[in-house]
Amino acid sequence: MPWIQLRVSTNEEKAEQVSDMLMGWGAQAVSFVDAQDTPIYEPMPGEVIYWTNTVVVGLFDAEHPMDKVVKQLQQVSFFKDGVDYKLEQLEDKDWEREWMDNFHPIKFGSRLWVCPSWRDIPDPTAVNVMLDPGLAFGTGTHPTTALCMQWLDATIEPQQTVVDFGCGSGILGIAALKLGAKRVIGVDIDPQAIEASTANAKRNNVEGQIELYLPKDQPSDFQADVVVANILAGPLAELKAVISSYVKPGGKLALSGILESQAQSVIDAYSDEFSFDPIAVQEEWVRLSAQKHAG
Repeated sequence: MPWIQLRVSTNEEKAEQVSDMLMGWGAQAVSFVDAQDTPIYEPMPGEVIYWTNTVVVGLFDAEHPMDKVVKQLQQVSFFKDGVDYKLEQLEDKDWEREWMDNFHPIKFGSRLWVCPSWRDIPDPTAVNVMLDPGLAFGTGTHPTTALCMQWLDATIEPQQTVVDFGCGSGILGIAALKLGAKRVIGVDIDPQAIEASTANAKRNNVEGQIELYLPKDQPSDFQADVVVANILAGPLAELKAVISSYVKPGGKLALSGILESQAQSVIDAYSDEFSFDPIAVQEEWVRLSAQKHAG
């Protein structure tokens, strides 16, 4: 089916109202696009965050009377100085197939791959994590995830224990298990992340080695050989006591979800207990890796 796309420029205060109006006027779907490429990070459960300059994109059937929609839009009171909009004809195509075509197997380090289920595995002898894009954060395409995966590939040794703090899709904990770890504790604030991690662990036949918890249920008396926390700089600093308590003396820690400009503040928060390696950078993101002092 051919479609027409209506793009409306607005701000973070009005984005949801514009979305509701487009849906009320017959849009089949509405999405939000950043107008200025400003980073927004993973929201809290149930939270919706808009950019300061947001483009609201409504998708309409090509037969829909768009002249009527535009006229209604121009009459909205907060567009009194004129509305910035654009109509685009979209070609008829198999959108599901196009979406799937965008995801390919990705290699991290020397032996670790993440493979969507509908793609052939490039190297059956490698360490392959089978993971499809879904609701929870973490498919390997974001630099922070990639930086952590590369670190795990170079770090994990057989029979180690691991904590994946902010597990998202479970990709890091599952990768650690397939690289040889014997046990993973995964923690996330989002129940959907726990569901996604459970499903992905089953898909990779490691469900018996991973334990998943919401913060209220997470174990408080467990120390691991390796801890990885791919969340955000603010929570990494605020939760330093919790995260560092999971690392056994001499154990290793990786922190990501950090912009280059935020790296030193996170290092400062942990430097009393950890010795840091050189910073790893990908695009504007960094991964910090460190070893906990032995005594």
